[in-house]
Amino acid sequence: MKLLFRPLSMLISVLGGVLAGALFKRLWRGATGDDEAPEATSPDHSTQEVLIAALLHGAIFGVVKAAVDRAGAKSFRRVTGKNLDN
Repeated sequence: MKLLFRPLSMLISVLGGVLAGALFKRLWRGATGDDEAPEATSPDHSTQEVLIAALLHGAIFGVVKAAVDRAGAKSFRRVTGKNLDN
């Protein structure tokens, strides 16, 4: 059963990454008015701005990944009646 879940899980993770990226971009644009978050090496942005962007980016990706992984595991259990760790 796990062999069936792995490819589906990878696809869902990729889609989750796309969703997280879009969500981050939208939140960053709403908060700053800039279309792109600063790169860590950008001389045009302060260290504080770069670190805040990185913190927000990481938090959004972490939450979306956990939500996607959790939903995948629950769906797998609902469909198969088995846990992924069995």
